[in-house]
Amino acid sequence: MEQEKIVRAAFRTIKGVGSQRLRQLIAYFGSAVKAWEAPQSSYLQVANQGKWIEEILKVRNNIEPQEIGEALSKLGVQLVTPDETNYPRLLAELADAPPLLYYRGQLRGDAEVLAFVGSRQATTYGKSAARVLARDAAAKGIVIASGLARGIDTAAHQGALDNKGVTWAFFGCGLDRVYPSENRRLAEDILERGALISEFTPGTPPNALHFPARNRLISGCSCGVVVVEAAEKSGALITVDFALEQGREVFAVPGPIFSPVSRGPHHLIRQGAKIVAGIDDICNELPVWSNYANQVSFNKKFLPGEKEKGLSGDRDYDSILQQLSDVPLHIDQITIHSTLPVSTISLALLELQLGGKVIQLPGQHYVLAREC
Repeated sequence: MEQEKIVRAAFRTIKGVGSQRLRQLIAYFGSAVKAWEAPQSSYLQVANQGKWIEEILKVRNNIEPQEIGEALSKLGVQLVTPDETNYPRLLAELADAPPLLYYRGQLRGDAEVLAFVGSRQATTYGKSAARVLARDAAAKGIVIASGLARGIDTAAHQGALDNKGVTWAFFGCGLDRVYPSENRRLAEDILERGALISEFTPGTPPNALHFPARNRLISGCSCGVVVVEAAEKSGALITVDFALEQGREVFAVPGPIFSPVSRGPHHLIRQGAKIVAGIDDICNELPVWSNYANQVSFNKKFLPGEKEKGLSGDRDYDSILQQLSDVPLHIDQITIHSTLPVSTISLALLELQLGGKVIQLPGQHYVLAREC
């Protein structure tokens, strides 16, 4: 099987051979190895003849699959096929499952997965909602899948990591580059417990045409897709189309009625998507996850007024904690209503973050890290 995977990777380096055409070759010849070794005359019988067949015959003698395998190994990239146990189970069941995935990190084929999609131009509210929902799902042992894009994707990945959970980031390019580059650190954090995944060979640049294919994988590996903020015409709604075709549940988080990025979720709700106000709204809709509903996470809940070991001194944090909720609050607003001296507010918030009680969002906004 190792040789079969390496040869599939060799085919994917040939111009014009994407997942669909590789799947076609495997179906016709019986395996990628047999296709690689087949004489030119056999290729004349392959359906949908075109330049891609000519390209295979032209360049395959100049490609050494073993060298490709060694190059992938140096990059820390592993390969997985649909018949292996660590290939995402639900994705493997699809007729158009990629015959080869590249990944870095750790994959569990039997994982229960929830996808998050949404706007790159997300509001503070949207990022907070995605982060809290993903954090609460991760606390129940659910894997969070998203696309590492700015906005909602980033918030969902961060939410899973907040609870030391597992998250998978799907790329629309090769795994030798991180897009957007600002999420390089986030990608490294994901590798500690989760995985970076792509169906594109290393060296493939980010391309607008690749992202719908990536979104198909995000929905395909998941039991359900959560939409948090999206314009009426957006990539997030393309993912919803894939989800419906694949028989996945669609969930939508309502937003402020004046926000343009609330239009997408509100449209989905009118069309029958399940409205989400908390993680149990999702678990209760999925029979396979019924045991996750109302399940308390493994972390001890910290309530205002409690003193917890690990937070320095005997400082009274009530004036901060009682202000915070799932709605982001700016540090200036916290300062105005806090009983702590202004000079110690930032330090107090930092200690609460380190203690896992508060989450900082962009723009010096904070929310309470409440457990589900």
